[in-house]
Amino acid sequence: MNDILSPDGELSRKLREGRTCVGIGVTYADPLVSETVGDALDFIWLDLEHVAMSFDAMNAHLLAARSRNISTVVRVADGHPAVLKPILDAGADGIILAQVETVDEVRRLIDGCLYRPVGRRGMGPRVPMNYGRANLNDYLTIANTNMFVSVMIETAEAAAAIDQIVALNGLTSIVIGPFDLSGSLGLPGQVEHPKVVETIDRVIAAARKAGVFVGCGMPADPAFARRMIDRGVNWLQLGGDFEYLRLGVDETVRAVLAT
Repeated sequence: MNDILSPDGELSRKLREGRTCVGIGVTYADPLVSETVGDALDFIWLDLEHVAMSFDAMNAHLLAARSRNISTVVRVADGHPAVLKPILDAGADGIILAQVETVDEVRRLIDGCLYRPVGRRGMGPRVPMNYGRANLNDYLTIANTNMFVSVMIETAEAAAAIDQIVALNGLTSIVIGPFDLSGSLGLPGQVEHPKVVETIDRVIAAARKAGVFVGCGMPADPAFARRMIDRGVNWLQLGGDFEYLRLGVDETVRAVLAT
């Protein structure tokens, strides 16, 4: 009855063991999406940056993911505590902040995700403490360690500041956004351009040297995913729900109508 439900630290544990972890982006409101795909994945990436998903829908996805014993990370466009608190207190295992540019933005995210003495997160862990059944001291012992705090490196400014970003105490991972990064470098969509490749490799090297995990967001492209793993990426957001629906429908219809 006193189990601490989340954050469970499962994603970080797998990465520390040297496993390559794979998840997909979830944008549809129906939690059956997360339940359907959960058994195949290490985590669900809930996208609150590009999709107007309600908190009720997010809560349902978090519950569906717990039913499949997989981790949940939530991508947000704003790292303000008013945005972070309801997500974390609902039991999300981690946060991904998009479009960061400065070290101060990352520091503020860490403050909002972690309790003192590392951060400044306010106390109100409703789901993580099993609605108050868990022991507070036990929860605080694991909360900062298990919380997956991550930022997207998808701007030229963040890439330039990567050494200072990955040196911050409390940052678990960075996530490369190849397409936005290519645009920020003046080469929109050219993710294999030498300038983009060099920037991504420099970001990966800096994170790995600092002991920070490296993720990558991408379409459902196995060949690109394989190349990113070979370059040192630890975990992948490999496409999204709408993409797999489209690909499956297109492929099936083509096969049926092929002559």
